[in-house]
Amino acid sequence: MTTILDPTDERKPVVRQITPRAGALTGTVGLLDIRKPRGNVLLDELERQLTTAVPGITVKRYSKPTFTKPCPDDLRREIAGEVDYVVEALAD
Repeated sequence: MTTILDPTDERKPVVRQITPRAGALTGTVGLLDIRKPRGNVLLDELERQLTTAVPGITVKRYSKPTFTKPCPDDLRREIAGEVDYVVEALAD
C-alpha cells in the first residue's frame, strides 16, 4: 500500500476566487515552450486542438532559450505585447 502525503495545512483551507471568464476565446494565444524534452510535441497537439475548436483565434509560438533559467525579460515583454493569453508547457 502506498501513502500519499499532502503537505498543505488542511486545518486552514485556502479560499480562492475563480477568475471571471469572457465566455468565448478570441484574439491571440501564445504557446511558450520552455524547452523541456517533448514540450514541443505537447504544444503541437494543443495548437492543433485549439485551432480546430476555435477557428477564429491566432496562435503564436515562443521558446525559452533553456529550461534551466527563468524566461528572459525581453521575451516576456515580447509575449505580453503580442498575445491575449499564454499557455506555458513543459513535458518529459
